[in-house]
Amino acid sequence: MTSTAITTAFIPVRDPLDSARWYADAFGLDVVEATEFSSVLAGSAGQVTLMGPVSGIQAEPGLPWATCSFGVGDVASARERFAELGAAPSEVMGDPARVVFFTATDPDGNTLLVTDR
Repeated sequence: MTSTAITTAFIPVRDPLDSARWYADAFGLDVVEATEFSSVLAGSAGQVTLMGPVSGIQAEPGLPWATCSFGVGDVASARERFAELGAAPSEVMGDPARVVFFTATDPDGNTLLVTDR
C-alpha cells in the first residue's frame, strides 16, 4: 500500500486576500498564492487553503470548531501573539505528556486550534 499524504486543510473566509495577510502574520506562514477565490499558505509541514465565497465552497465562515490544528513551537508565546491580535485565545489546556493547546478566533469568526505538536 502506498502512503497517503494529506495535502491541505480548508477554512472558509470572507476575503481570501485579507485573510492570507492575517494568517501569515499570526502563524508566520508563507503565502503561496492569493486570489479573490482562495489563498494558499504553507508552513514547514503542510498547507492551509482559505476559501472565499466566490470559490463556491459550501461552508460559511464562523466555524464553531477547528477544521485543522496549527502546531507551534511555543504555545505560551503563540497565545500572547493571538491575544495581541484580538483573537480571543482560550487558556492553555491539555496534558504536557500528550498535547497542550488553546483555541482562538480568526477575523471571520472561525475557531482555530493551536497545539504544541
